[in-house]
Formats: sequence, C-alpha cells, structure tokens
Amino acid sequence: MDSITLYYREGSSDKVYQASIQSQDEGCMVHFAYGRRGSTLNTGTKTAQPIAYQEAKAVFDKLVREKTAKGYTQGTDSPAYQHSTRQPSGIQCQLLNAVSEDQVEGLLHDREHWMQEKKDGRRLLIRKEGDIITGINRLGLVVAVPPTIAQSAGNYPRDFIMDGEAVGDDLHAFDLLSHGGEDVRGLRFADRCFRLRDLLNAFPHPHIHLVETYCFPEKKERFDEFMDSGKEGVVFKHIDAPYQPGKPGCGGTQFKHKFYETASFIVTKVNAKRSVSLILFEGEKIRPAGNVTIPPNHGIPEPGTVVECRYLYAFRESGSIYQPVYLGQREDIRAAECTTAQLKYKTEEMASAA
Repeated sequence: MDSITLYYREGSSDKVYQASIQSQDEGCMVHFAYGRRGSTLNTGTKTAQPIAYQEAKAVFDKLVREKTAKGYTQGTDSPAYQHSTRQPSGIQCQLLNAVSEDQVEGLLHDREHWMQEKKDGRRLLIRKEGDIITGINRLGLVVAVPPTIAQSAGNYPRDFIMDGEAVGDDLHAFDLLSHGGEDVRGLRFADRCFRLRDLLNAFPHPHIHLVETYCFPEKKERFDEFMDSGKEGVVFKHIDAPYQPGKPGCGGTQFKHKFYETASFIVTKVNAKRSVSLILFEGEKIRPAGNVTIPPNHGIPEPGTVVECRYLYAFRESGSIYQPVYLGQREDIRAAECTTAQLKYKTEEMASAA
C-alpha cells in the first residue's frame, strides 16, 4: 500500500509528517502521523471507515499535495519509526483512579504507599523481543517508538517490557512487566521497583530515565516540591500491589493525584480564529463544554477528534470549562471516556471569591 514520509525544516522547526494507505476489512484506511522529528508522534485517520482503494488514494494524494504546498519535502535522512500499525499488542496497561485532596494527606503519611512523580507526557510501554522494539499505548495498541528511545532500549541484551511516560525524545520508566522472559506483573510493586532499577543500572540508556520512588517521610517533602514547581502530579502505589491491567471500578491500591485539572473532550465544531467547540457525554446525553483556542504550534483538530485540555474548573450550570488551555490530540483516549464525570466544578468558595 502507499506510504510517504515528509519533512519540514525552517529555523528551529524540524517536523515530520507520515501518511499511508492501509488495508482494513474489505477496504482501505488513510492514516497519518505528525510531530517534531524524533518525538512521539500524534496519530490519526483521515477516513472514518474503510473505503475503496481509489477513494483512499484520492484522500491520500490530496493530503500529500496540501503538505507539500506548505513546504514539506520528501527525504530519507531520519530514522524510521518502528511498529506504527496500531494493532492490538496483547498487553493492557494499568490505569489508576484519582484520589481526592482529602485523601492525599493520609497517603503521604502512610508507610505502605510509595510515591512517584506523574510525568506530563504520553503513556508508552516498551516491549523488547530480541532486536524488535515495540511501543504500546494506554489502549494496548501498537504505536510508533521514537528512534532515540528505541536505540536506548536496544542496548540491553535481554528481553523486557517496561511501562513509562514518553516526553519528547525520552521515556520516563516507572514500572516493569517482564524481564528476561519472566512475567513479573504478579510481584509486589516494591520488588518490581527494585528490579526495574537494577535493569536500568545494567546498560547505557541516554533516553530512558528511571522515575524515582519516594517513601515516608521523604515523599511529603517531594510532594511539596513537585506542587510548587508546577509538576503535573503524583501517583501513590501500595508496596504489595501487583501490576493489574485496566482500571478498578472504584478505589484500588494505587492512585493518581493531579495538581491541576485536565480532561479529555470531543471536538464538535471548528470556529473562527483558531477555536473549536467541545462536548462531553453525560450518560446518553451530550453536554457542551465550551470552546478552546488552538495555539499556532498545533494543527486544528477535526470534528470528532478527542483532545486534552487543562482548565481551572467547570461551571456546573453550563458545563463549560474556565480558562481552558489546549494540550493536544489524544489518539489513545476513546470517545466514550469523554464524560462529565472527569470535571471538577466550581465550588461555593470559588464562587464567593470570584
């Protein structure tokens, strides 16, 4: 099937755009990926469902013409991204429930819960099997691996699966699923933590970094540092907790806490002046969530796209978010997850202070 990789360089900009036609069911889909060269690419499709090859080829050719008109050119001087088929990997990552501010203080003083910094990036599991390096996203789908991360992972002689957060060219590793062919997901978190540390101490990995784990009483001091320095948040993990796929219906033994609010929304309309309208689901109903401006360094998302926004709070009456900041598209978030249950609403204290 057809595929192309385009590059754009001007000043400090160094971007890559990939497009391809891939067979699916009895038709074809047009896929694309874009972002800064060497970083974790944003991905998506230009066709909502499989279509005939000639129709897909017309969409593909139009896309290539649009990009070349903007200054993109073909080239072969960039390492190829590995395994971007977005097929099921057979691995499902562990997802955590959020913990309220009222519960944080207890977790900070609990000696059986350890704490890690929550990085502000994209979830990425790395699976090394021989010389093959595969990326896996939070949905369990195979995704592209930045060459820098793939090269670092390839320096280790044995197989492994590690969990982490991709931030630019680097992976911040915080958990281990397998090592040397041994499945370690059933081990307690404390043991997996030490196994991951020992693994990363055994080989050079300039683009893979260990996420530090903090115990009582140090975690309280680190918590305050992270909050004061504008970090995204923290996670708390019970020392005896195994690595369990998916998210518990409620509670659990491992939690996340964000210092600022973020949520995933569905784009419903493109407005004037680089603005888009957002919606959320509330049961079977669709609720408007306001608008957000798209910064110049981001492409304008199409209707139906899932995007992530930071915000201060939401208004309960209208459902709109206040002071929204666009963070980017989220191909690893399903539309069904974009619900009003994510929102933090304006409290009476906020209303009286306004």
